[in-house]
Amino acid sequence: MQLRRHTRRLLGEAVRALRAYANDVAIVGPHDRYAHAFHYFGSGAALMAPQGVIYNERYLSIGDGTLVGPNVCLTAGINGDQTMLTTPVVSIGQRCVIGRGSHIIGHWRIELGDEIQTGPYVYITDQNHAYDDPDLAIGWQRPTEAAVRIGSGSWLGANVVILPGTDLGEHTTVAAGAVVRGTFPSHVVLGGVPARVLRHFDRERGWLAGPPA
Repeated sequence: MQLRRHTRRLLGEAVRALRAYANDVAIVGPHDRYAHAFHYFGSGAALMAPQGVIYNERYLSIGDGTLVGPNVCLTAGINGDQTMLTTPVVSIGQRCVIGRGSHIIGHWRIELGDEIQTGPYVYITDQNHAYDDPDLAIGWQRPTEAAVRIGSGSWLGANVVILPGTDLGEHTTVAAGAVVRGTFPSHVVLGGVPARVLRHFDRERGWLAGPPA
């Protein structure tokens, strides 16, 4: 029994070391051949390993110094052969950090500014299912699309959902678990389902409760 435990411990250490090594060498940087498939892959940018689902790379832009965490999904369209109407479809600015397990799913236009950080498992999409026809399965109805923009310097907490048509101003904080749709000004804190302005910043009086007057 003692020998079995010792062997198990040694095997566990070996597996963990091998996995760490594999993830380290699997990081994608700007000088890797795969990076050349992207519309833009910036200097100092990296896709951490293991990578999530990534396809239609020629429509994806990753800014200088941006770090995309493990298991992040980045896609344009519904498959890697689809020709898109805008280029790039997904644009992530400079010095951003995209948290592990997040999904950025573009069909028309998703634009993230510079120095944006997200917690884990954030979901951002510019397409949503329609339910106009009550007799047709929702999954078969033509989806709706609307561009998404997130202003520079913003922070999206864990499990935030950004829906089509959302336009966030600069330095916006979105509380964990919020579901966001609509246009919001800069320097606000959003939270809730659906998200609303919880606080806003006034240059003369500092942070105040509620939306700007």
